[in-house]
Amino acid sequence: MEVIITGATGMVGEGVLLECLDLPQISEILSVSRRPTGIAHPKLTEYIIGDFLSLSVDNPKLKGYDACFFCAGVSSIGMKEDEYRRITYDTTLHFAKATDPNPRMSFIYVSGAGTDSSEKGRSMWARVKGKTENDLMKLPFKQAFGFRIGVMIPRPDQTRVLKYYNYVAWLVPVIKILLPNTIATMKQVAHAMIYVAQNGYTKNVITVKDIKRMASNLE
Repeated sequence: MEVIITGATGMVGEGVLLECLDLPQISEILSVSRRPTGIAHPKLTEYIIGDFLSLSVDNPKLKGYDACFFCAGVSSIGMKEDEYRRITYDTTLHFAKATDPNPRMSFIYVSGAGTDSSEKGRSMWARVKGKTENDLMKLPFKQAFGFRIGVMIPRPDQTRVLKYYNYVAWLVPVIKILLPNTIATMKQVAHAMIYVAQNGYTKNVITVKDIKRMASNLE
């Protein structure tokens, strides 16, 4: 498979990128980001662009791929809804359309646990993410998915781990026991992304439980 990955300079995107570099199922990767990843690999090509909204819909660099793993995103903390919507919804939908949606390509969007598919709940970020998922699924991709990841366990070699993970890492064994369907590893997430891109799935909203089930098929 030849894939596009966005957000490779963030925690989730970096983890997915590193896993894809290791996996023989992935033959070519285009990382689209605002900053270089600092990673050199024969399978990896980087496309640095400051604003995804500036991409043209006929951009040849984004054509011909089997899947897009859209891992770019920001926290809603301290943001007004119009600003968060521009970064989360407008940017994602514009990027998706720039990849030339077609029946050969799968689009995997990293969403979050608690995303609101009704688009009517009290939580601003959940409404915006829900609309983003819903409208991605209306585009003519082979299939589009919202990956509602929960707590993430980074790879040991990751350098872009969120600071607060250093303080809560001791809770991971407890979460695995008490709330097993809220936590997954980067390996499981990447493997599940590859699985759905290749094989599809019975639903478009993917939970941690689904991620673990699909990932086991590639191990």
